[in-house]
Amino acid sequence: MARGKLRIHLGAAPGVGKTYAMLSEAHRRVERGTDCVVAFVEHHDRPRTETMLHGLERVPCRRLAYRGGVFPEMDLDAVLARRPQVALVDELAHTNVPGSRNAKRWQDVEELLAAGIDVVSTVDIQHLESLGDVVESITGVRERETVPDEVVRRADQVELVDMSPEALRRRMAHGNIHPPDKVDAALSNYFRPGNLTALRELALLWVADRVDAHLTEYRSEHRVARIWGSRERIVVGLTGGPEGRTLIRRAARLAGKGAGGEVLAVYIARSDGLPSASPKELAMQRTLVEDLGGTFHHVVGDDIPAALLAFARGVNATQLVLGSSRRKTWQYAFGPGVGATVAQRSGSDLDVHIVTHDEVAKGRGLPVARGARLGRSRRVWGWLVGVAGPPALAALLHAVDLGLANDMLLFLALTVAAALLGGLFPALASAAVGSLLLNYFYSPPLHRWTIADPKNVLAIAIFVAVGAAVASVVDLAARRTHQAARLRAESGILSFLAGNVLRGETGLEDLLERVRETFGMESAALLERAGDVEPWTCAGRVGHGRPVERPDQADVDMPVGDHMALALTGRVLPAEDRRVLAAFAAQAAVVLDRSRLREEADRARALAEGDRIRTALLAAVSHDLRTPLAGIKAAVTSLRSEDVEWSEEDRAELLAGIEEGADRLDHLVGNLLDMSRLRTGTVTPLIREIDLDEVVPMALGGVPDGSVGLDVPETLPMVDVDPGLLERAMANLVENAVKYSPSGTPVLVAASALADRVEVRVVDRGPGVPDEAKERVFEPFQRHGDAPRGAGVGLGLAVARGFAEAMGGTLGAEDTPGGGLTMVLTLRAAGSRPELRHAADRAAEPERQASS
Repeated sequence: MARGKLRIHLGAAPGVGKTYAMLSEAHRRVERGTDCVVAFVEHHDRPRTETMLHGLERVPCRRLAYRGGVFPEMDLDAVLARRPQVALVDELAHTNVPGSRNAKRWQDVEELLAAGIDVVSTVDIQHLESLGDVVESITGVRERETVPDEVVRRADQVELVDMSPEALRRRMAHGNIHPPDKVDAALSNYFRPGNLTALRELALLWVADRVDAHLTEYRSEHRVARIWGSRERIVVGLTGGPEGRTLIRRAARLAGKGAGGEVLAVYIARSDGLPSASPKELAMQRTLVEDLGGTFHHVVGDDIPAALLAFARGVNATQLVLGSSRRKTWQYAFGPGVGATVAQRSGSDLDVHIVTHDEVAKGRGLPVARGARLGRSRRVWGWLVGVAGPPALAALLHAVDLGLANDMLLFLALTVAAALLGGLFPALASAAVGSLLLNYFYSPPLHRWTIADPKNVLAIAIFVAVGAAVASVVDLAARRTHQAARLRAESGILSFLAGNVLRGETGLEDLLERVRETFGMESAALLERAGDVEPWTCAGRVGHGRPVERPDQADVDMPVGDHMALALTGRVLPAEDRRVLAAFAAQAAVVLDRSRLREEADRARALAEGDRIRTALLAAVSHDLRTPLAGIKAAVTSLRSEDVEWSEEDRAELLAGIEEGADRLDHLVGNLLDMSRLRTGTVTPLIREIDLDEVVPMALGGVPDGSVGLDVPETLPMVDVDPGLLERAMANLVENAVKYSPSGTPVLVAASALADRVEVRVVDRGPGVPDEAKERVFEPFQRHGDAPRGAGVGLGLAVARGFAEAMGGTLGAEDTPGGGLTMVLTLRAAGSRPELRHAADRAAEPERQASS
């Protein structure tokens, strides 16, 4: 069944005409031939509103007593039974009187929508949950009746019913809203011009946000690339440098100059995945922009100006804020820079602001951690080689004269070794100490800090430059190696997640355990909530850390959308780990949604199976119910006829036909009801200990005398069964066996004990059933062979097996030696499984109390 559509008339305050607009809409729909009813409308004794109710069908309200008074409420059951195309339900945020089926009227509306009924409703802006604090600060009144924002956002249509504060106050003064004795108090309190203006602005902004969301969806669907300046949306281009905070604050001030301004910060990363910015600085800027009400975005692109402009046009931005270049003057020889290129390519539909900052012309290099990329032991050895190595080498070469060129090569080799071990700074120290020693011991004049030959000056300078270059290359290689290893690990994790997405293998708890192990945390939990003000609930949790009830209580939290978050406890993660954590969080949300979709699919399959059963039922009963009914109808008509004088024998025969038809109907309807109970899972066995000889004979009442032979020893142990279900199952088995047994050949019902089980065998000498059909005979609406339609609808064995399994037993079919079919019903002996009996007793206790 398709879900109904919800249309909401939203107003800034009471009295703007929401109910009047709703009733006007109802009259228009009725004139078009739509089946529209008034489920609940409160006219508050307003004459014009009450007049609009004339000509509309109204569903009578329920009257509920509460605290000495009687209050009208919408009769939800009556509306569902009436089943109109459209129902009018006033005051969506209304709290129902205690005793109603639902606590809130919007919950009643949800039931109507689920039943496929369109609903037209009304709500004031102050009744939205997320605006409760704002409205209280404006009016000084705390709204107690609220509706979740998500309910209103999900509406198919939201129509703003607007009225200026002056016009609303005039309506109030004329007595069109409140009785005359309350007008002065209302005008001087809630309906002050300032209050109404602020509430009107809230309503306009809320509707504008909704319209903007629909506009974004439309632009995406129709691939509109040109910017539509419908509202101010400002994009801030970040490089990861410290000037980013200045740019964000500047953009926030620009957005604050106009109502509804929005700030989007974007960082363009290179496609090779190697970070060129400080992760810590980016994390700080992300926090800043989110604190100022904006959003942070991470985009990949090697052409930074093109990526910035594509992002700005993709979000329909009107302004782009960039920082002045950090390049030094000579660096402009390599190109005009990002700011100038973006301004040149922006066109006439996008304004570009170049903002100055303290980092202008200080160079493009960003602070990065260098030594931390190498292990501690390597750095220690690097400093030992870089500082102590040159004096040791000088002492070694003091006794051997190899010439200045060879000496410099040896010192250079030592500098390279220091670079390979400890990175940049130990190598620079080695080059500096080595150059001093070369100058003092090996460059004429010896043992003096001067150099006589200019060629030696050049040689030493080249030595220092080569040492510094080698050290820089080794340090860069070490950092890139660390980054590559990290990215390789990240790619392995992301590949694992992608594989799980495709295969759908990992459960939520397994994924959370993987998160906990990957990041070395104490616990991991996935939290969710239904709305902005709803409490957080835990969808899944692993680990032994402290329990977390809200994301802000965790050491690390990663939001997933608006109402879900992955919370970790144990330690604080570095900023560079959040990228992979975000992938885990998104996958956790996918796993949770997938599990819920699987549950929905299971329910859908159950409904489909129910539909199949109902279809087969209709096909079956079309003949099997009408045949006995036709016979009963004919017999009764004949008996009531005054034109024919029936003899006693004829009258008895007609009455016997009526009785036989009624018995067939009773049996058929009983099986149909039993199958319905089994399919809906409402069979609750009342397990107790009983002797078979108390139940089995009672199951033979519907078969002819002499058609069944019993062999139920009195020495059999008692069984744990529901007597009523067992009797029904045995009756179906015996009736089926008698139906297919040859005339004059009785059916044998025999029972025997085997270990902790008791077997009841129903043996017939009929035609039997092939092995491939033995399981099929237990399916609903199955008749074996060429059984006539009058033999039943094929539910007897299906009901018998369902009742047997409900009692913890089994039912199967075997060949009878010498020909025929044997049904084997296996039951649990009393005391063999007490937990089943106790669980069934607990499940049935409410039913016993209700019946008592």
